[in-house]
Parts: sequence; C-alpha cells; structure tokens
Amino acid sequence: MSTILSGEFWAFVGVVAGIYTILALGIQLEFGFTGLLNFGHVAFMAIGAYAMAILVVKEDWNMWLAAGCGIALAMLAALLLGLPTLRLRADYFAIATLAMAEVVRLFAQNARSLTGGNQGLFCDLNGSHGCFTDAWTKVTDSINTFIGNLGWNGTSSGSGLASWNGPNNLFPLLIVVWVSVLLVTVGLIYITRSPWGRVLRAIREDEDAARALGKNALSYKLQSLAIAGAIGAIAGMFYAIELTTIHPLDFQPLFTFFAFGVLILGGLTSYWGVPVAAILLMVIIEGTRYVDLGLSEPRVAALRFALVGLILILLMALRPQGMFGKREEMVLGE
Repeated sequence: MSTILSGEFWAFVGVVAGIYTILALGIQLEFGFTGLLNFGHVAFMAIGAYAMAILVVKEDWNMWLAAGCGIALAMLAALLLGLPTLRLRADYFAIATLAMAEVVRLFAQNARSLTGGNQGLFCDLNGSHGCFTDAWTKVTDSINTFIGNLGWNGTSSGSGLASWNGPNNLFPLLIVVWVSVLLVTVGLIYITRSPWGRVLRAIREDEDAARALGKNALSYKLQSLAIAGAIGAIAGMFYAIELTTIHPLDFQPLFTFFAFGVLILGGLTSYWGVPVAAILLMVIIEGTRYVDLGLSEPRVAALRFALVGLILILLMALRPQGMFGKREEMVLGE
C-alpha cells in the first residue's frame, strides 16, 4: 500500500499517461480528422526512439540533434508508407500499416549490430559515447535546481504522497512530457481549425466530393500521416528516456491498440478528451496494480484489463462518441 501512495509511483503513472496522450494525439489527427485507420502507429515510436539512441550511443551525436533526425526519419517513413498504401480501402490500409509496424519491430529484433537485437539497446555507461540520456540528465538537474530554489524539496515528516524525498528523476520528465502534450495539443487545434484542417474533414467524410472540388486527397493524407509520424516519434523518444533502454518488445501492436482505447474513451476529434482519457485509463490500469484482492498476480492483471474492457464496452453502448466526442463526427469514408 505504501507504493501506491508514493509520489514516485504517481509520477511514473503521469509520465506513462503523457506518453500515451502524445501517441493518441497523432492517431486523433490520422483517424479522427482524416479517416486513416492506422494500426501501425507504434512503428513511428520505434523509429524515433531507435534513431535517437543509435545516433547518440554509436555515433556520438548530440541528443537534441539526434532527436530532430529521429523525427525527420519518422516523417520520411510515414511518406514511404503512405505513397503505396493510401489508395487502398480503409480496412486494407489498416492491415498494411499493421504489417509495416511488425516489419520495423522484426528488423530491430534481428539487426543486432545496429539495434542490439533481442538484448535491446542499452546506455553505454562505460564506453566513450556515454548514454543517450546524458543530455536529458542535465535538463533534469536544471529543473530540480529550479524547484529547489523555489524553496520546495518535497520532504515531509508524514507519510504517503508528501514523504518523497525531493523531486526525483521522473518528476522533471513528468513536467516536460505534459508541457509537450500542451504544445502538441495547441498546435493540432490550430492547424485543424485552419482551411487545411477543414479539407481533412472533407476527405474523411467524402473523399470523392473533396476530389471533385479540386483537392488533392493523396497529398493531404500524406501530410496528415507525416505530422502524425512526427508526433509518434516524440512519444517514442520520451518512452526511451523513461526506460533508459530500448527493446523490440516495447513496440508491439498492443501499444497502438491502447492508444486507440484512449482515443475511443476521450472521443473522436476531441483533443482535450485525449489527456483526460489517458489519465483515467492509466489510473485504472496502474492504480489497481497494488490493490490486495487476495488473488494471484496473473489473476489481478487479468482482472485489471477486464475492467478496462468493460468500461470501453459500456462506453460504446451508452456513448459511442466517447466522453467528449460528438456523434456527428463519427463519420469514416470508404
């Protein structure tokens, strides 16, 4: 019970919820506004995370420069994916994206000299190139110093949430992740309320009508896919920083399906519903991890996920548009 009351635990839950929020925001643009059913969105996470880590650990690049290259590579991958597949029907496109995600994961699993294979890509703590989180450590120290200068050190003579001994390493990451959530959300709201965003809605609702009005639907879809790829890469980098290691099993399709769960719970085209849904989902999944129900760990884990499934089933039955979605936005073209 002491674990669930610790600030460190809830900082971890907040970071994970923020990462899922960023990932789901990209899917919101793809699916909610453009109508692209991308089941392989986790591939953009993997490309961004691996690109950043490989360039830092193996090539001794600056982490921020490597992060920019990771975002660019994820956008390029989105374009390469979209060019041959965006002419497919929605269901076939979904299958193609899922296959692409598995190709990326299996490549990372087998390219041992580049990615570390099944052992994963770890920080080179004793080598000449150091760790891909070295630059992040400086950011962590700066945030902790700033908080300390404000006169708050997080200590208390009591127990529970107030008894964590100063801002830990996850607390600065929590701040940066949620600031990034805010920036990405505001940016997406701005562009989707522009004429460009209205074209995306038109393509989602009736692509033939949009073409008849002279809009290049393929070009707009590629742009949406590329922006979503960049957002996915950002989520992947935060995920790598949190774990300080990257492993192929961290990027299975389940990650994408959880993000879709967040999207369904929050509501299509509702950007502010995504963070609320992500927090709610992570509190349910992680907050019940240490609740003593008198059952074995596998049974408790199964019960936690069954609870999430039940909530989603009830939501789809009673309010299919999600908590903050609008029923009129639930339109997906063929």
